[in-house]
Amino acid sequence: MAWALKLPLADEVIESGLVQDFDASLSGIGQELGAGAYSMSDVLALPIFKQEESSLPPENENKILPFQYVLCAATSPAVKLHDETLTYLNQGQSYEIRMLDNRKIGELPEINGKLVKSIFRVVFHDRRLQYTEHQQLEGWRWNRPGDRILDIDIPMSVGIIDPRANPTQLNTVEFLWDPSKRTSVFIQVHCISTEFTMRKHGGEKGVPFRVQIDTFKENENGEYTEHLHSASCQIKVFKPKGADRKQKTDREKMEKRTPHEKEKYQPSYETTILTECSPWPEITYVNNAPSPGFNSSHSSFSIGEGNGSPNHQPEPPPPIADNLLPTSTPQEAQQWLHRNRFSTFSRLFRNFSGADLLKLTREDVIQICGPADGIRLFNALKGRMVRPRLTIYVCQESQQLRDLQQKHEDGDTVTSTFFVYHAIYLEELTAVELTEKLAQLFSISSQQISQIYKQGPTGIHVLISDEMIQNFQDESCFVLDTMKAETNDSYHIILK
Repeated sequence: MAWALKLPLADEVIESGLVQDFDASLSGIGQELGAGAYSMSDVLALPIFKQEESSLPPENENKILPFQYVLCAATSPAVKLHDETLTYLNQGQSYEIRMLDNRKIGELPEINGKLVKSIFRVVFHDRRLQYTEHQQLEGWRWNRPGDRILDIDIPMSVGIIDPRANPTQLNTVEFLWDPSKRTSVFIQVHCISTEFTMRKHGGEKGVPFRVQIDTFKENENGEYTEHLHSASCQIKVFKPKGADRKQKTDREKMEKRTPHEKEKYQPSYETTILTECSPWPEITYVNNAPSPGFNSSHSSFSIGEGNGSPNHQPEPPPPIADNLLPTSTPQEAQQWLHRNRFSTFSRLFRNFSGADLLKLTREDVIQICGPADGIRLFNALKGRMVRPRLTIYVCQESQQLRDLQQKHEDGDTVTSTFFVYHAIYLEELTAVELTEKLAQLFSISSQQISQIYKQGPTGIHVLISDEMIQNFQDESCFVLDTMKAETNDSYHIILK
């Protein structure tokens, strides 16, 4: 009797070449994989082959990616169908990622016998944190000096060549590897998800991260810049042993659900397959912007013997304003951010013109940059100055004023005259500070001012003290009178 053997569906897939190439890349691993080994049925049951197929366009339904990356860590059972898988990791623990050559025969022949480069990144999953990634990572660097977010466990890794970790990019590592040979890289994530959560009342949920892998081939110049493939998966990182406890908690919660409710959730898979994604964008920073500087020169002016008219008393040149203009181009806006110590947001606002930045509301800026830097940036955009603690207005009493008063007493016609006052801003509210400000106003040294008096009731002269200045009413007006001191070339100043 002749027997007709009917192949099951799984064997048909194997005959199609997918599993044949996949299985061949695992040949020889054997017992070395230890407890992290997984079966082909687990791989074929993952969402990348099931639910996610429905979201692919028709022409890509049977597309086989050139590479496949498998993270040897179980997915959470508390993830709904059609949602992306979520994998829990322990801080600092080494996790294997298998780099699998999934090419068909004759596909990408230009990389046969050659090395490719893969760049690993741990990035934020939430879009809100992606906008402020540079700021968030700089804050983490400040709190954890000398530590890295992502590392390669080199002794445990197999098949990687020339692993590198840029000291300025704490969340990125890269290496070369040969797709025709077995390659497994063990990574360690040293940050935890709650380190980037806004502190409120305790017990906050940690933010999710993404592990992204971008693979490149060599170009004609020997540089690995031609993109081949990118994939990523969603993770959360807990303190040591925390991922195991979270996985157990999720499993117990699912066991308590009814069978009907369980149908809405994915099963937990022993491994996590990274799904195809867009390559990580390469960002260029503005490096030619001038560094912020401070002008230490002081401008001074004198009060003449006239009545304070602008014709006799030129005002000092106004300080150079560094306000952002609506007509500023994105490049000019970038330079303004650097000059005003907002370099950490240059990447975030790289496409913003001056008008775009000035249209942001206070709430917008705080939401994007956080409360501290958001308020500072908003005030800088609106050109807001810090209000002084005390402002007084002074005008010098001159001989012309006395003559004017005398003519009025004699009944002569008084012509229309106005008097210009000068503002003095005080921060320390001390007699020494007032002396220095008045000396600048008179264009003399502070040593030439012997004493400062305030005219009191019945014309008495009260010596100015720190306590008196602290009790001045804000925006008080005074007329200054000067008296030559008897003993030396200094002057007494009287505030009337």
